[in-house]
This record gives sequence, C-alpha cells and structure tokens, in this order.
Amino acid sequence: MELNSILEKTLTITRQTGEFIQRERKRFTTASIEYKGKNDLVSYVDKESEKMLVAGLKDIVPEAGFITEEGTTTIGRRERYNWVIDPVDGTTNFVHGLPVYCISIALMEHDKVILGIIHDPTRNETFYSALGGKAYCDEQEIKVSDATSLTDSLIATGFPYHSFHRIGVYLDMFKFFMKETHGLRRMGSAAIDLAYVACGRFEGFFEFNLKPWDVAAGAFLIEQAGGKVSNFKGENDYIFKGQIIGACNLVHPEMLHHIHNFWESQT
Repeated sequence: MELNSILEKTLTITRQTGEFIQRERKRFTTASIEYKGKNDLVSYVDKESEKMLVAGLKDIVPEAGFITEEGTTTIGRRERYNWVIDPVDGTTNFVHGLPVYCISIALMEHDKVILGIIHDPTRNETFYSALGGKAYCDEQEIKVSDATSLTDSLIATGFPYHSFHRIGVYLDMFKFFMKETHGLRRMGSAAIDLAYVACGRFEGFFEFNLKPWDVAAGAFLIEQAGGKVSNFKGENDYIFKGQIIGACNLVHPEMLHHIHNFWESQT
C-alpha cells in the first residue's frame, strides 16, 4: 500500500467536500436541523458530505471498510483496513454559524491508524500525515509544543452534551485546569482541538464519551508531531475507549496524573 499516493488522493476528496460544506453553510437555515438525540444535532450537510467522502474513498482503497458517524453507507467495518470518518465534526457550531468545524478522516490497519487528515474549511487549513512521514499543516511541518509544565500550558476540552452522570468530577477537573494553566478552552470540535495540540496551539486536550471518528485522525496527528496520547488510565486504548488525553511530551504525564486521580475518585 503506497500511503503517500493514498494521502494525496484523500486530500483532494477532503478539500472538495470542504468546498461543498462551505457552499451549503451560506444557505443553511435552522429548518434543516435534525436531532439524533438530546443536544445531538445533524443536518443534510453532514449526510451528503459523508456520502461524498465514502464515494471517493472506496475507490482509493477498495478493500477498506467504513466506520462513520452518520451511517450513510452499507459498507461496514472490515477486518484489515477501515476508514474512520466524521464529515462535520462540530455540527452544533456549524448549524449556528460558528466557524469552528471540520472534516476528520483516518485510515486504520487493524487497530493502528496509518493516515490522518483534519480539514478546517472555514480557515481553508488542512492537517495531515501518513505513517512513516511527518505531520503537516498545509505545506508546513508541525510539531507539538515544547512547553515543560501545566503552568505554561493552554488546555482544551469538551463539555458533555449528554451522559451527565460524571458531570461532578468533570467540573472538578475544569476548576483545577483553570487555576493551574494559562487557561481552558472549549472549541466545540474535538478533531480541531487535537489538530491544534499537534501544531502547538494547545499544549493538551482531554475529553470523555467521544467516538472513534472524533479522535482517530487527531490522535494520530499528535503522535506524528511528537506528542503523546492515552486514555485516562495511561493506556493506548483511546480510539474506542471513549476517553482521551493528547498532549505534548512533558505536559502529558502531568495531565494524566491529575485526570486519573479525579476520575478514579468517583468510580
């Protein structure tokens, strides 16, 4: 499998889909909003974007299956290769006109990500990498921050929009990170948060109750850019675990220590 060729073809399809998303955003109205659950929004733009991506990607790697947010394809998960797709990560931002949303695409071989792309159509900015290569934002190589401690860090997270049973411990984490860092940010798109860790705009990110399509590409980019990723126990099982900490090298152990202690205190 020639990953660089696959990457180039995937980048083309991703950017074309981003153009579609931006065209539709100009004429989008709240009448087009649908609900998958409480506070869990979707629109025709999510669904049509996913269809466009699947149509293009299935020709690039015909033997690959699909793990997608909107379930618009009948091609399911396969044994060796799988595309993991979020056509619009940050749908709530999108439907409200807040320009923080993106396309997130990863290609997995068995349980390992081998290619990742995050495309922000609002800034026309694309983060990408393939296994064995470097991580880039457009044509510029990216690296995680060289910060050495939490006290020098800007940290990102996400707020739960359902499953509020752990809200108490999460609020305790917020209080801690607000006091011990340069600040805590909530962008509303986990994929963008992870991409920003990869390029050094954030020192770290944490969240729980996420899905594979939220984190697969961004986590891979962090690792490719020299950072560390784990679940809340420090394990490598974060894509399907629903918990993630992604950070630069010296900040990750600090984040893991505190988050693990908070999390375990209420189990």
